[in-house]
This record gives sequence, C-alpha cells and structure tokens, in this order.
Amino acid sequence: MHALEPLLRFTTLAAVAALSVICVIAALVWTSWLWLPALVFIGLTWLGFHDLNQTHHSILRNYPVLGHMRFLFEGIRPEIRQYLIESDQDEEPFSRDARSLVYQRAKGAEDKRPFGSRMRAYDSGYAWVTHSVNPIHIEDCDFRVLIGGPNCKKPYSASIYNISAMSFGSLSGNAIEALNKGAKMGGFAHDTGEGSVSRYHKAGGGDLIFQVASGYFGCRNDDGSFNPDKFRETASLDQIKMIEIKLSQGAKPGHGGMLPASKITEEIAEARGIPMGVDCVSPAAHPAFETPMELMAFIGQLRELSGGKPVGFKLCIGHRREFMCMVKAMLETGVVPDFIVVDGTEGGTGAAPVEFANHVGMPMVEGLTFVHNTLRGAGLRDQVKIGAAGKIVSAFDVARALALGADWCNSARGFMFAIGCIQAQACHTNHCPVGVATQDPLRARALDVGSKSERVARYHKNTLKALGEMTGAAGLSQPGGFMPQHMMVRLGNKEMAEASEAFAYLPEGFLLKNAEDSPAMADYRKRWNRASAASFASPGF
Repeated sequence: MHALEPLLRFTTLAAVAALSVICVIAALVWTSWLWLPALVFIGLTWLGFHDLNQTHHSILRNYPVLGHMRFLFEGIRPEIRQYLIESDQDEEPFSRDARSLVYQRAKGAEDKRPFGSRMRAYDSGYAWVTHSVNPIHIEDCDFRVLIGGPNCKKPYSASIYNISAMSFGSLSGNAIEALNKGAKMGGFAHDTGEGSVSRYHKAGGGDLIFQVASGYFGCRNDDGSFNPDKFRETASLDQIKMIEIKLSQGAKPGHGGMLPASKITEEIAEARGIPMGVDCVSPAAHPAFETPMELMAFIGQLRELSGGKPVGFKLCIGHRREFMCMVKAMLETGVVPDFIVVDGTEGGTGAAPVEFANHVGMPMVEGLTFVHNTLRGAGLRDQVKIGAAGKIVSAFDVARALALGADWCNSARGFMFAIGCIQAQACHTNHCPVGVATQDPLRARALDVGSKSERVARYHKNTLKALGEMTGAAGLSQPGGFMPQHMMVRLGNKEMAEASEAFAYLPEGFLLKNAEDSPAMADYRKRWNRASAASFASPGF
C-alpha cells in the first residue's frame, strides 16, 4: 500500500490527462462536439502540472488538481463558521480561528475583520486586556529579553517570541530548514527539540536552542548515556545560543518514547548519533541524574562544557513539591539555571496518548504562576528568566503569559501553521498532506523552503507588531510591563475580576522568612516544608 500511495495522490492528474488525450482523439475521428470537454480536460491537465511546480501551496504540490477542492471549501467557510463556534466542539473554533490568524499574518494579508469579537464576552473564562484612555504609540516592536544569570559568560538577547521544540524526525527536513531560515530572517530563536541539530538546522543558519533530552541525542554514547565530549562539540557551534534540558513536555509529561527502526533514516541517524536498524528509545527519566542536587550538578556541567552559554530546563509542572525540591537544590548548591521554560499540558504538536494529552500535567497558566511565585518566594526570581509555552499563537496569548510572570514565549503550533500545517492530524502516519510532519521525500518536496521561510518571518514580525499595538493600548511602553492587574477575566457567576485576584504575585522571599502567611502563601509553604534538595521522593504532593 505504501508503494502505491504516491501514485494514488496523482490519480486525478493522471485521469484528466488521459481524458484529454481520449477526447482530442475522439474529436478528430468522431465529432467536433468533443472539443469542448477536450479543452476542459486539457485545462485541468495544465493546472495539475502548474500545481506540481508552484511553491505557494504545499497541498497542491502533493495533490495536484484535487487539492483545489480544499480552497473551494475555504471559500464557503464564512457560512459555516457560526455553526462551528456555537457547537460543542470547543477545540474546533479555536483551531480554525488560530490557523486563520496565522495564515493571514504569515502571508502579509489583512488580519482585521468586521462585526466584533467571535468570542462570547459573557462566557465564563473570557479574558481581556484593560486599555488606557492615553495610549502610547510604539515604533520599534523588536522586543527582546537578555537571558543569562550571574554565572553565565555568554548571555543571549532573545526575542520574546520564538519557535518551540520540534525535532527533525517528527518534522521533515524542509520544514526544519524553513523554520530556521525564517528565524534567521526575523532575528529570533529556534528550539531543536530532542532530535538534536540536523543538517537542515545548520543550512538555515538561524539561532538555535539545543535541547538535551533523556535520549541525549547528539551527545550520547552507544548505550544511550551522556557523552560530555560530544556535547561540547555540538554546543560549541556558533548557531547554538542556549542549552535546554528537557525534563518533560506538555504533550505527554512523564512519558518516554520510541522511534521504530523502520522509521529511522540515514539523516535521522546522523543527527541523533544512533545506529540504523535498531529501535531508538527515549526513556521517561534522565539517566544522568536522579536527585535535585544531581540535576543542579548536571546544569553546572553543561554550562562549563558549553563555554558559559545560558543553560536551563523545560518542564510541565506535575507534583508541585518536586519543583520546590529543585529550587531548594538551587539554594543549597548555588547553581541556578539561567532560564526555565514552563510547558502547559494544553500544548504539544506531536502525537501523544490521548489520556496523557488530556489529563496529565498542569495547564500553562497555573504552571507558570506556580513557578513564578515559587522563585519569588525563594528570592531567585531576578536570577532566572521564565519562558512559557502552550497554545500561544496570538499577541493576546503572549501578553497574558507576560502578565502572569513569563519573560518570553515559545510557540510550536503557530509556526507550524505558518509553514502550512492544516491540522490533518496525520503526524504519526508519515502521510502529512502538506509535507510538514513526514519523512516521505516526495511529500516533503511539496513544502517550498524559500516561500515558507518568508512566511515564518512575517508571522513573527506581524505578531510582535500586534503585541506592540496591544501594549500601547494598555498605556505601556514595552510588553514586559504587563502585570496581572492589566488582565480581566469573566467568572462563572457572570462577574468579572482582575487576574491578580486569581494569579497574584506573592511577596519576594516569603518562603525564607518566618512571617504570617496569607492562605495562598500558607499553601506554598506547606509544600516547601515537605520538599528536600536531596531527593524527589516524598509522600504526598
């Protein structure tokens, strides 16, 4: 079936080409009336070959002629949009509106629309930014944050909106190269994901965040253990600006993975440093450390091996006490990560077990608030920058994350949309119709690196421009000024409240002081008292 599948995708083109020949012959030997259908089929044949060679629409390159049906349905979408918004499928309206917004910004098209909000402002959970009667015009929207603590020798000036972790192997080589070239054009960073640095990352030339996950791809021994020399070699590349240890991810926190031998190509093996013909296992836990103290030692080791580049870790919050164990280890060892990326369980673009995707891990808003306040309580917040990820697609998503404690944001979903993802949800089948999540070279060919990289850069630029407009509307001069009081939320009882009521900033150093606590502070202190820098093991949460 796999051998026939490429032929089936081009069946429509083959059929109209054959019918054009048949009609021409029949018109010559039988009746001139057949010239009309002959011209129609000749036109469709020309259209099909044009589809194969154009670079703007991946789906047409993979499905010549037939792919135009999708654009026909898109044309009638306004008639069905209201039904979708009012349906019980909450994810569908979000996905469609988010994709539409990204497509428009990536193409440089008009992203404004008439007739007000598509959200129902009286619904529970509806949130908005409070605006000022004295707005500010912001000219330069290249918003950046300097990442690197006191022990970092090579701090990195990062954009506040970057490409989140997506590995080569999950994404095609063309997709990786388009993302990275777009990052270079726009001056922002691209997280490699756990699949290490591939030839396609290098070809793009953009800034990279090298992710070190439990499989240690790109820096491993044959038995899967960490190899310091290989890490030093990879981390020394000029393209690599930061090192990110992946403890867990929002899509499937606490779950390992396996890449079957049948799916490992020579290019994947080259990037990951693994053999051909053998299943590639990513364990659920890191073999290099087992305790909070050992994690801090590993952070210190990577910082030294990388020559002093910023080193941090990424996680989706699970047992809150365990994160407090890490923070206590920071205090005891004096080794403090330069950054922490908080991933939400609602995020994740790759395939994951349904139960994990829906019911394991903390959502981004709650996880971000907890990490931010724990670091404040331990007196470390000024040393650690916080990144946030989890369905962050629009300028409002970025503003909300910044208000709740983030210093910058990452997005996978938004940038996948920018290179043409249509959410066909075929990522795990190798049959992605637009060449994004596949290792099939014929399907990947449909994604044109040149045009898609320009869309990546435009999406980033236009999203930050929108963020600048929203920031100015709030009366602020830069988006880092967003605080919880700049956000309002509709409650379940139809009343409204400031976000600061639900997501308040707790006092600096309160976990280190013997003072009278508010109920919120008491809840934090209860877990803090059970946390240990020596071990993650402890009863309760």
